[in-house]
Amino acid sequence: MYQNDEIENKVTQLRKGILELAILSALYRDTHYGYSLVRKMMTAAALELKEGTIYPILSRLAKEGLVQTEWVESNQGPPRKYYSLTCAGRNMCEALKNELHRLVSLVEVAGQDPVPASDSGTNRKIIKPRQNQ
Repeated sequence: MYQNDEIENKVTQLRKGILELAILSALYRDTHYGYSLVRKMMTAAALELKEGTIYPILSRLAKEGLVQTEWVESNQGPPRKYYSLTCAGRNMCEALKNELHRLVSLVEVAGQDPVPASDSGTNRKIIKPRQNQ
């Protein structure tokens, strides 16, 4: 049986990939500074996120040319660094969303009851694993 640590590790790995896509999706139509991005995502997903989780991803996305930054003066304090998608970022976001939809469909279809075979299984081969010699 799996231990809670093993489950948490799998969930963490799954979230990391999804979080990158969520950031790209949030920036698809709007620009955001770090904290506004965190708030938007926390509201949308009811997850607890910290700015420290978002900034390394934003930095990596900028290095990859998927996100661009711009400093903007603020009425409420120091200038804020705003993030927006580049053309390459938009393309990546669309490609990743398409792949995510395919993977979600795979999980949903794989979990459904099997469709009864019309040949009632008469032509099926059963493959047995080889025994170690």
